[in-house]
Amino acid sequence: MTIIHRRELLLGVGAAAIASSVGAQPREVAAQNALDTTAENQAATFRNQDQYRPVRMIRAGSRVRALPPHARSLQGLAFESGGATRLLDDYMTRRRTAGLLVLKRGEVALERYGMGNGPESRWTSFSTAKSMTSTLAGAALHDGSIRSLDDPVERYLPQMTGSVYEGVSVRNVMRMASGVAWDEQYDPKGKSDIVNLGAAMAGQKDGAVLNLMRTRARAGAQGAKFNYSTGESCLLGAVVRAAVGRPLSDYYADRVWGPAGMEADGYWQLESKEGLELAGLGVSARLRDFGRFGQFILEDGLAGGVRYLPVGWRDLAGQPDTEATGFGKLEKDYPLGYGYQWWTLPRKAGTAHDGAFTAQGIFGQFVYVNPREQVVAVVWSAWRDAWQTATEFETYALLAAAVEALRN
Repeated sequence: MTIIHRRELLLGVGAAAIASSVGAQPREVAAQNALDTTAENQAATFRNQDQYRPVRMIRAGSRVRALPPHARSLQGLAFESGGATRLLDDYMTRRRTAGLLVLKRGEVALERYGMGNGPESRWTSFSTAKSMTSTLAGAALHDGSIRSLDDPVERYLPQMTGSVYEGVSVRNVMRMASGVAWDEQYDPKGKSDIVNLGAAMAGQKDGAVLNLMRTRARAGAQGAKFNYSTGESCLLGAVVRAAVGRPLSDYYADRVWGPAGMEADGYWQLESKEGLELAGLGVSARLRDFGRFGQFILEDGLAGGVRYLPVGWRDLAGQPDTEATGFGKLEKDYPLGYGYQWWTLPRKAGTAHDGAFTAQGIFGQFVYVNPREQVVAVVWSAWRDAWQTATEFETYALLAAAVEALRN
């Protein structure tokens, strides 16, 4: 891993950009609800989540991992999708792409920005934060703070005793296979559980999220069925927070952010001013730092000769390990599987995505990791719908073309 001193970075492009922007532009105003924006204020909202939510900084370390240019550029990349040949500029315009980064063996083959972003912009993660929380669970397991993923959640959160989560394993929470009922529908005017979670967040009161999770009902046996739940990722974050005895942001800084060589501080949205991180969402960072996170996962948590994750964690977390989360089992006519808070692309030897997995976030956020091809990619978007399955698969077609173009 190549590193440079942070002072060198700040005295270079970053300092110049900061100096040129002082007093130059009026302050952007974010919408108060990221689920309820206009086409005009959506990008500003995704850039400025700290305007309306309490946050805790994720401090960068003293050294930055360099991301040198790759010998092969993908600026002219074309790909096949929907029976037509698509060009990169066309994709970015149609799909409201706010950032696109492709790394091959830690080198930049493509870096593009849109929607008013630049290299110093921070963009919110939405549910790609779930994969970060899973990584922190792996770090806590490696540290010994979490004894076993098969421990019940109440071992770390005694307040869940007597709730529907009593006896549910940490592992099944990570798989989204707890057997607990949850409705994840993103209509801000609807009555789903994700809307209830938003209401709990809006109150900014300590304990509101876990109080909500204690009111859930059982839908079936744990381990039997996949059911996507942002609330469950928040529960997992609370387990890690209790196990390590520190805020997730601080633990993340020590176990991932610093070791991975991030170039700038990030921040994580909180339940309340001094409360828990919202572990299912809410990490904001620069595009390249999302890429460095993907590279840290690609390298199985080994950084600077020090191991921060259990040996083999990448392949455990990044692939289904039970029938309920297997390929094609998650929902009707959907071919992906699910690992430990990572979505996994179907396995087929020789294809571009064989063994690849990805973090996903609503409105088109992706952190893609392809161990076999040594490729990491990040996609930021401002889709006007929470999820667009056709656009998801067009994005995978774009990434497949990038993988093919970078093959030796």
